[in-house]
Amino acid sequence: MQECGGFGALIKILGKGSETAMNPYTQYMYSYPHKTAYRPLPAIPLATYAPFLAGTGHSLYLHLPFCQAKCGYCNLFSVTAQGKTAIGRYLDALERQCRQYAKVLEPVQTVFSEFAVGGGTPLYLPVDQLVRAFSIVQTYFAFAPGLEFAVETAPNQTSAEKLEVLKQAGVTRVSMGIQSFSDQELNVLGRVHRADEAREALGLLKAYGFACINVDFIYGIAGQTAESLLDSLKEALEYGPDEIFLYPLYVSHGSGMQLQGAAVDAQAAASQYQSASRFLRGQGYRQDSMRRFVRGQGVRAFSECGFGSSLGLGCGARSYLGNLHFCSPYAVEQEECLEQIASYGRTRDFTKIMHGFLLSEEEEKRRYLIRHLFISPGISLQRYKAQFQSSVMEDFPVLRQWMEAGYVCRERRMAAAPGEAAAEQPVPAVERGKQAGCPEEWLVMSAEGLALSDYLGPQLISGQVQKAMEEWEVQHGQAHDGLPGQPEKL
Repeated sequence: MQECGGFGALIKILGKGSETAMNPYTQYMYSYPHKTAYRPLPAIPLATYAPFLAGTGHSLYLHLPFCQAKCGYCNLFSVTAQGKTAIGRYLDALERQCRQYAKVLEPVQTVFSEFAVGGGTPLYLPVDQLVRAFSIVQTYFAFAPGLEFAVETAPNQTSAEKLEVLKQAGVTRVSMGIQSFSDQELNVLGRVHRADEAREALGLLKAYGFACINVDFIYGIAGQTAESLLDSLKEALEYGPDEIFLYPLYVSHGSGMQLQGAAVDAQAAASQYQSASRFLRGQGYRQDSMRRFVRGQGVRAFSECGFGSSLGLGCGARSYLGNLHFCSPYAVEQEECLEQIASYGRTRDFTKIMHGFLLSEEEEKRRYLIRHLFISPGISLQRYKAQFQSSVMEDFPVLRQWMEAGYVCRERRMAAAPGEAAAEQPVPAVERGKQAGCPEEWLVMSAEGLALSDYLGPQLISGQVQKAMEEWEVQHGQAHDGLPGQPEKL
């Protein structure tokens, strides 16, 4: 990532003192298209798309949509106040789904190299049901040696007994949503844990020696300052987390904060982001996206994430198989989520895909650009052309405008195979075009552009997808500025 002049563009977008200022926090762009653009499908057989999961190198995701309480900002597919009986019925349906999926995948000999469990709060499950959930998946699917196995948790659900279950299951990464070490800020967010409980849980996590520990924090909270955010981050660093994710607060449709009429001060949030970004980079954390900070230096290894195949298990889990994206219908509020879970429990044939989105080549190009440009090390012009037989600059003229504004820079790098770090060779503008024989040219976000990811990314949404999203909003009576999705873990 190049600095390219600091954060002047962010201040310009905010338009301090102007009534017509643009909000840089428009919408999360962790994936594309958003699930509100999904529609009913004509019972597409999973077997038709099974070849996309042939062999190794694929991802598996399990969604456990159960929580102790719904946080004030949460718009995820999750439910509260569910006991062992309800969870047991869900696991019965999960086992039926896994059995059917495994049979479809048997001819292509699928082996998963990544497995993630999210929610909800997976560790909300009682120990015996948590063990059962892991056992079901590990019974029906094959996993590669060195499996990357990630699980999300929350402070109140992080006990020694449950962490022991994670260690026995082979978990390598644990992600904890702390959000703040200020009880006052936690109250504003509607979190049910206290700062002392987060400290205790994080210390326990550290003691178990997981290969990667990630902690999440939120900025833009009412009453929060840049100083209080930095206080939380400084305290977090005492535990030596491997990764830190910083999320801007969104008052999302269907969330408790929206019902309370809460709002976010974009100017304050931007100032907090700038302070936090500078601080973490100064403490030896590499910034890989607007949100992700990884301990260590160098350039993030390139990952071909535009077309990776991922299979989702459980109600609310999304799958990506070629140009087919599918998931249960999008829901946020408790009643709607419970209806979807009940429908999931009644399903007898999970191998017919009933709801999703079939991406055209244009939509695949948009997804590829979004999934690479906003994440280090950026997008390779050569790889894009090899994939689509066209130029990304010609397909997306807005990129030239972003370059002129200083949001995007060009870099030349030595070629590297996917999964390997590319040798970074930034090239000054006056020297571009003079160097011959450099294998790859990349577009990367400047510091200014990265800070505006949630403002620039939505500009890449197609008219078709935007129209579908707006239709969903109207149908659900939730018109507002932007459609933030789930936080990304990229």
